[in-house]
This record gives sequence, C-alpha cells and structure tokens, in this order.
Amino acid sequence: MKLPLRALLLSLLLAPAIVLAQQTAERSATYEVDTGDTWVDTQLADINHYAERYPDAFLDEVSRYAGVPRGYIAALATTHQWQAGDIYFACFWAKASGQTCRDSVRAFSQDPEGGWAEVVKRMPAKPQNLHYRAVRHAIVASYEHWDRPITLDATLKRQLKR
Repeated sequence: MKLPLRALLLSLLLAPAIVLAQQTAERSATYEVDTGDTWVDTQLADINHYAERYPDAFLDEVSRYAGVPRGYIAALATTHQWQAGDIYFACFWAKASGQTCRDSVRAFSQDPEGGWAEVVKRMPAKPQNLHYRAVRHAIVASYEHWDRPITLDATLKRQLKR
C-alpha cells in the first residue's frame, strides 16, 4: 500500500514539470506572435523559452499575478497545445482590459485571423495604449520575479516610470 501512495505523491510533485513539457525548444523556435507591439512580441518569444526550462515558475507567475487558476493555464498548455507566450498574453491582456482570461482565450480560439493584434480589436474592450502599457508593466514585473534580465529602450523606460 505504501508504494502506490509514494508513486501518487511523486506524480503529483512532478506533474507541474510535465505540464509544460509541450513547450519545447522546437516549438519556441517557430513561435510567431503579432500583438501589435514589437517589444511585447519579442518578450513573449523569450517567455516561451523561459517556460521550457521553468514551467513551475511560469505557471505560478500567470496564476498569481494574472489571477487565473493554475489548472486552467496548465490545460491550455497541455490539452489545447497553447504556447506559453500566448497564454501569458491572453491572461495579462484580459487583466489589463478588465476581462477574463477565458474571454481572451475564447476570442482567439474562435477567430485567430490576424493574430493577437486583430483579435484584441474584436474583443468587447477595444485596445488602448493603456492596456498595452499594463501588459508591458506585467512583463517587466515577471522578469523581476524570475530574476531574468530584460532589455528596455529609452522610450519604454520613460513609459514604465509613469
């Protein structure tokens, strides 16, 4: 009886690492995103690479700071084969625009034509610079939480100080 219990506990401990196993170097290398913001696009591609190596930290970050259940994020990655960058953007865009992550996911899933740049235009809360700024702030904060270096140009530094 002890052996199955140990196996169950071990599988529960390893489950988060397996969750984003689909976020491979090959998938990250071919990832293309168009949010309408070049800097955000670059960071989302890098977030994919981060999630390859640190799936737990990625899941924790999105769950904690975007306010999305960890199980939902994990299901997007495993069951629905979403890239980590898309999960990140969907959830933090939703938070910035006063919607739910499910709203963003549903909008993208129903009509991904034109990428995120066009999807957010079709959502009920029309995209504003304020929304993009909030996503940029979230990305910078995530990189700080992960103790990961990030490149900021002079314009973005000014915007983030406001």
